[in-house]
Amino acid sequence: MEVEKEIEKEVEKEVENVISQTEGTRIVGIKFKDQGMVYHYDPQGFFVMAGEYVIVQADNGEEIGRVASPPRFTLKILNNKPLKKVLRIPTPEDIARLEKHTELEKSAYTYCLERIKERRLSMKMIDVEYTFDESKMVFYFSAENRVDFRELVKDLAYKYKARIELKQVGIRDGARMIDGHGACGRPLCCSTFLMEFAPVSIRMAREQDMIINPAKISGMCGRLMCCIAYEHGNEDRKKK
Repeated sequence: MEVEKEIEKEVEKEVENVISQTEGTRIVGIKFKDQGMVYHYDPQGFFVMAGEYVIVQADNGEEIGRVASPPRFTLKILNNKPLKKVLRIPTPEDIARLEKHTELEKSAYTYCLERIKERRLSMKMIDVEYTFDESKMVFYFSAENRVDFRELVKDLAYKYKARIELKQVGIRDGARMIDGHGACGRPLCCSTFLMEFAPVSIRMAREQDMIINPAKISGMCGRLMCCIAYEHGNEDRKKK
């Protein structure tokens, strides 16, 4: 009973916070994977709680996502770009389709790994995404050099009878998609709030008197940790 009361209090608090502020632009935070970045959408007239599914606008039609933060008002929109909209609440059929897609993505990931190994391709699989409208399957991978994956595409198209797209991503973008926790114990910055990767250099680490040990100053991606740039430039203010 005490746990239920605490949950009710938290829900009431969230509702009060939304109602108390009525200026600016109303936004809702959406995730498209259990991990990964939160994207802001226009909730329109919908009031949804964290954890609920919604159908939103996508480049190729509709996409389903999970609410990461309930609707609220903000005075500033990143890049001042028009927000895409929450279209509707999903039906039980939509949820069933999502579950089917999740299982298919898992099997497609395994199958693609097998084909990569058999064809001896120098590429690392990152993730598989089956669009909600079932128009295509996107296979994300990373590679140090250019890869001729034409035969691999044929394998995948024959297996899944769908439009196949292989998309190469950088090392940092790959880490963002895989997600994880940094040395600080918190979720990776790149998979939670960083929209762009800022340049990070060894000089920044030296100027902060950090020990130049690759194992200590490198992130999960193997590159210098993004957070090194956060404190850079503040050293003089700290000494005053």
